[in-house]
Amino acid sequence: MSPLRAGPGHRETHRSGRAGWLRAAVLGSNDGLISTSSLVIGVSAAQLADGAVLTAGLAGLVGGALSMAAGEYVSVSSQADSEAADLARERLELQQYPEAEHRELVGIYMQGGLSRATAEQVAREMEAHDALAAHARSELGITDLTRARPGVAALASMTSFALGAAAPLLLFALLPSDLRSAAMPVACVLLLMVLGATAARLGGAPRLRAALRVGCFGVLAMGGTALVGHLFGVAWG
Repeated sequence: MSPLRAGPGHRETHRSGRAGWLRAAVLGSNDGLISTSSLVIGVSAAQLADGAVLTAGLAGLVGGALSMAAGEYVSVSSQADSEAADLARERLELQQYPEAEHRELVGIYMQGGLSRATAEQVAREMEAHDALAAHARSELGITDLTRARPGVAALASMTSFALGAAAPLLLFALLPSDLRSAAMPVACVLLLMVLGATAARLGGAPRLRAALRVGCFGVLAMGGTALVGHLFGVAWG
């Protein structure tokens, strides 16, 4: 979030610039925490040795982090390719049909509430400054803040997934064995709720609703894997 100064004594902050990396980071950390805690709890319920549980959890951390990075990179790269194609087409149209593009921009400004005379003046001045940027922003909704950045999104997803996944592994390693079955799910759900509230605060959304939402999904995921681990552990034991 970068602060903007609109005049003496007036300071504005906007959250839209965070959209890309914040979405990837929140998705990654939540996914890492939920999937790895569910994996650890499910494998533990099968009554396997601590070393096997930690190995499974670590494998889940590495595989999940790399998978998140790859998936995010491919997804955001597709968006970036679409944006690049739209910009290339817009650049060509500005070269071939400048007056038609100008009239289109004037029409957009008039739809936004400007009079024709003002819209004409604004369009001329904006095009003189940077025609492609003016048309990309007004026609396509593409700005420097909202441009797709695959590398940033992939790194944010991978790092946040690894950090989220590390929490249940540390809890399993540090908690006494007689407390794990009760303490781990509670601690992981609380961490999920904190993550949800933090993400909501950064994005300007209601914190309680976000915390409850992610907490409920965490309970369902952990409960489901614990049940599977218990049933199959008994069946194969």
